[in-house]
Amino acid sequence: MTRIRSITFCATAAVIALTALALASCGGGSNNATAAPAQPTTPDGRPTTVSLANTGLGKILVDSQGRTLYLFKKDAGTKSACFGACADSWPPLRADGKPTVASGATASMVGTTMRSDGKPQVTYNDHPLYLYAGDQKPGDTNGHGITAFGAAWYALSAQGNRLSGKPSSSSGGGYGY
Repeated sequence: MTRIRSITFCATAAVIALTALALASCGGGSNNATAAPAQPTTPDGRPTTVSLANTGLGKILVDSQGRTLYLFKKDAGTKSACFGACADSWPPLRADGKPTVASGATASMVGTTMRSDGKPQVTYNDHPLYLYAGDQKPGDTNGHGITAFGAAWYALSAQGNRLSGKPSSSSGGGYGY
């Protein structure tokens, strides 16, 4: 009987030790708060949000900083055709995680696609989205209607379609939500 007691005692001690180790590895901080999912961000840490703003072109899609978002007519579906020098002038809108929407944009139209470098690019209505290096401030639409790198560039409407109008002023119009 002594031998069985010793084995039972050792087995119980081992189970207790393993349980304590498992609980300790779960971490501390039991304030019963549920962690909110991290907001998707651009590679530089800014939130990735697609929304609408009023500009000289009317209501158009903008990023979380109020910068105009563009589509490139050379893209095929969600596949980007803008790389190298093109991407220097027309940086893709990036997101780590699913982008969010605000201010009139449609959540079901927002997604991401993988670029050839293996990093995601935000899409809207299946169009890869880009910024334009020539836009100096929120609400600028200087890239709208430009033909560069083999095709035209356009600002997008809330429906995710290219706009055909010209800006109402040379500065790209007023900015506001």
